[in-house]
Amino acid sequence: MTTSKSKPTSATKNSTEQTLNFEQAFAELEGIVGQMESGQMSLEASLAAFQRGNSLLQFCQNALANVEQQVQILNARNQLVQFKADVE
Repeated sequence: MTTSKSKPTSATKNSTEQTLNFEQAFAELEGIVGQMESGQMSLEASLAAFQRGNSLLQFCQNALANVEQQVQILNARNQLVQFKADVE
């Protein structure tokens, strides 16, 4: 009898990412980068970490793009005042 490990499908990845917020995804991504930089991971673990990191990076980029779009919409409606730093 053989057992096989099931790989996460894109639906599984999407449902996992839906439970994360930006801060959680970014923190996990930072952790993955730290682990990979340590050089202590096997090739297989490095590949899996890279894939997860890439997925998290896309999630974070999409979240930032959505927020940027919302800010632009608010600014276009004059509901958002531009920040002006008081420089002395």
